[in-house]
Amino acid sequence: MTARILDGNALAATVRGRLAERAAALTARGVQPCLAVILVGQDPASAVYVRNKVRGCEAAGMRSLKFDYPADVAQQAVFERIAALNADPAVHGILVQLPLPPQFDADRVLEAVAPEKDVDGFHAENVGALMQGHPRFVPCTPAGVMEMLKSENVPLAGAEAVIVGRSNIVGKPMAMLLLAQSCTVTVCHSRTRDLTGHCRRADILVAAVGKAKMITGDRIKPGATVIDVGINRDASGKLCGDVDFESAKEVAGLITPVPGGVGPMTITMLLANTLVSAERALALAGGRR
Repeated sequence: MTARILDGNALAATVRGRLAERAAALTARGVQPCLAVILVGQDPASAVYVRNKVRGCEAAGMRSLKFDYPADVAQQAVFERIAALNADPAVHGILVQLPLPPQFDADRVLEAVAPEKDVDGFHAENVGALMQGHPRFVPCTPAGVMEMLKSENVPLAGAEAVIVGRSNIVGKPMAMLLLAQSCTVTVCHSRTRDLTGHCRRADILVAAVGKAKMITGDRIKPGATVIDVGINRDASGKLCGDVDFESAKEVAGLITPVPGGVGPMTITMLLANTLVSAERALALAGGRR
């Protein structure tokens, strides 16, 4: 058996087409969805991510603002920028690119973003809303995974879902979203005693731990849906995921590649969250601009 490939690029193109139509309709009513991105420092990967986000906005007919700061910028300057963006009614989403330089208190920075503009879904208020089952914004990577599962009609209710990784950005919100769809969810981490045993039970296996090719084919239940969130470099410098794709594809039923899997959907859901924020702003204004 060779797994079917879940093509994130193709799905992202379809979803972004729908988003562009909604963005054009909003713009025609005088509200152009706008995302502001703050980048601190010169991290090469962060610069690529920000560039892709800006390009995604522009391609979907949304406005983007980009604010670059050197790594040694005073935190107060960033807080002042966030406060100004919070107060600007023309800005619907604010994103602070992570990681921040070590002198920054990342939690304080993220909490400074107004919850109604927190399109990354990282603010404590939005995390709490997700936990209660009434999310304002869903973190973009888990939201993208859910969209991928939906696109393939993967059965969720009653399914055994195993997540490898417990980060606030992916693992924990992923667990909440799958639980909300009536999956039986297990979250594995560095202290998990029998990782292989847990993985082999999974109907849906989400790898989000940041270790190249650690999920091998012998850890996968035959026919399982395998979602690879990892982005790593292997020994030869080639981009790869947390899943050993070559061995996994011979066992899984459905699998995402790296690159071209979850990554494109992460940016797509950021655009979706920004659009939703703009639609809410227009509704709060009584539909008039």
